[in-house]
Amino acid sequence: MATDPRQIIDAQPMSRFQWSVVAVMVGLLALDGFDVLSISFASPGIAADWGIDRGALGIVLSMELIGMSVGSILFGRIADVIGRRATILACLLVMATGMFGASTSTGIYSLCGWRIATGLGLGGMLAAVNAATAEVANARYRSLCVVLMAAGYPLGNIVGGSISAVLLAQYDWRAVFIFGSVVSLCFIPLVWLLAPESISFHMHKRGPGALTGINSVLRRMRQPELDSLPPQEPESHKPGIKSLLKGQFAVPTLVMTFVYFAHIMTFYFILKWIPKIVVDMGFEPSAAAGVLVSASIGGLLGSALLGLLTIRTKVFWLTLIAITLSAVAVAWFGQSQSDLAALSTVAAVAGFFTNAGVVGIYAIVASAFPTSVRASATGIVIGVGRGGSALAPALAGMLFAIGYALDTVALLMALGSLMAALALLLAKREISPA
Repeated sequence: MATDPRQIIDAQPMSRFQWSVVAVMVGLLALDGFDVLSISFASPGIAADWGIDRGALGIVLSMELIGMSVGSILFGRIADVIGRRATILACLLVMATGMFGASTSTGIYSLCGWRIATGLGLGGMLAAVNAATAEVANARYRSLCVVLMAAGYPLGNIVGGSISAVLLAQYDWRAVFIFGSVVSLCFIPLVWLLAPESISFHMHKRGPGALTGINSVLRRMRQPELDSLPPQEPESHKPGIKSLLKGQFAVPTLVMTFVYFAHIMTFYFILKWIPKIVVDMGFEPSAAAGVLVSASIGGLLGSALLGLLTIRTKVFWLTLIAITLSAVAVAWFGQSQSDLAALSTVAAVAGFFTNAGVVGIYAIVASAFPTSVRASATGIVIGVGRGGSALAPALAGMLFAIGYALDTVALLMALGSLMAALALLLAKREISPA
């Protein structure tokens, strides 16, 4: 009987090739992180250029989150049908187009349209990349690899924020979007050459080139090739919403969707509003980008630490602790820090725990669903969660506009993480038995 190549992946040590694929996925999430926050880096310049208030700016800041919601669900389903690699390439093209289009905007309506378009690609990217990373890793390091992949998000914030600060010192806000478009295009050949379709997807779909594709990957892993594929196991789960909302997947899908939605509300309040809050305190836009970079550095450290701890500790408990502490940190952020150094420190702490919570959720989702519905599940959780979280910047903008101070707004927005932690704890048995 032919050996199941998925067992080879699970049992053997991680090869250089597997780590290189993970590195590409980290880069893709870094790009995702920069593209999502490009509007935050550009927002002070947009507000000054077009004379829009906080309420209108909050709506602009939410637009790509709406696109990400639709993109996650749509492309997550597509990734389970045509493959992770093809979906990632399509999403990169959509992102590049949307970013360039945003640089040509002449008003709020056109900018909102292009940000929604960019969000379609961003949402699909995360769903496909999360599945691809889980499927290239072995059993021992799967959670670590997914967490490292998701840590690319704050890494993109850091690198992108640093580059944005330089661009904004020399050019106007449009340069940020042009940069994002060019980098998105540069990733297309990298994915084409370095990230083949996953063995798990080939085993699930059994297309005409499945054996050839699997052997190509096995060669790059320096593992023996197969003469034939093992018998296909009966598959009762089809990708799509129906399979995820019934039977064994119903509770994990609903709970993780709520957990992601509630926590990401808090997460995006911090990421989307830091630049404008800092500028309104009297600092320059370049300094505001620096505070956002501090939050992202904290996020990267939090993600990395959580990833390392998953080797010895269950990711469920690590995630629960991180989400709970993120509520405390965001509430602390709102306590009117008086100078730039204090703002940067508190933003870094908030970034540490909010990002650690997000990457922990991705790891839980990746391990809770099989290959046949993994990208679809990720897409549903992220899509519905991010769609709802599009309310976060707009809600904060509305609260500011009607007169609430920063401390009250931050406290209210921190409640999202607190509710997420409670839901995760109550559903522990269904999400993480054992």
